[in-house]
Amino acid sequence: MKLYIVPTPIGNLEDITLRALNVLKSVDFILCEDTRTTRNLLKHYEIDKRCMAYHIFNEHEQLGHYINQIKACESVALVSDAGTPGISDPGFLIARECIANDIEVECLPGATAFVPAIVQSGLPCSSFYFYGFLPHKKGKESLLKRVAEMEETVIFYESPHRLLKSLEKMMEIIGPDRRISISKELTKIYNYTFRGTIAEAVEFFGQKEVKGEFVMVLAGKN
Repeated sequence: MKLYIVPTPIGNLEDITLRALNVLKSVDFILCEDTRTTRNLLKHYEIDKRCMAYHIFNEHEQLGHYINQIKACESVALVSDAGTPGISDPGFLIARECIANDIEVECLPGATAFVPAIVQSGLPCSSFYFYGFLPHKKGKESLLKRVAEMEETVIFYESPHRLLKSLEKMMEIIGPDRRISISKELTKIYNYTFRGTIAEAVEFFGQKEVKGEFVMVLAGKN
């Protein structure tokens, strides 16, 4: 019995390892965040494999069922729509439950958005904090107040419809002059990275229609 946690491309379909493809071909079935997205990936690589939905809306209620399914198999793969499962995507609960049930868990190395974002930001990456998505409302201000005092580089994910409001809240709490790097649609055709101050980011993104997914890399306090 084994659960493979398999990273999938965050945009460019070529960003998948040969080992990941071999695992997806060999497992009994694949647990995936969105079966349609995963089937598109499998079709691209001519892989025919049974897919079962495991996502944020059913992970609690289906957890026991899938543990029993994994116990009945030799190996199963877990994927998310993009990147590494468990990093701001479903994955933690089933990995923990597998370990509790003596099911071997192995995570393959591969794509995840925050690593290229921080490396290409030009900001220090020897020590950093990754927070995932900022809270929608409750807790956002208190979190940013803590972040304002941190000396380490801090990384957030953000959606297009919340990006500008989050930047404005950062400017209010952290100040306009803190350096920030914001990468859009990493590995995709229209990817770009903005680098500047928070105030400059507010001006830049306030003048255009914001689309795509973003990774924000915030400099630590001097």
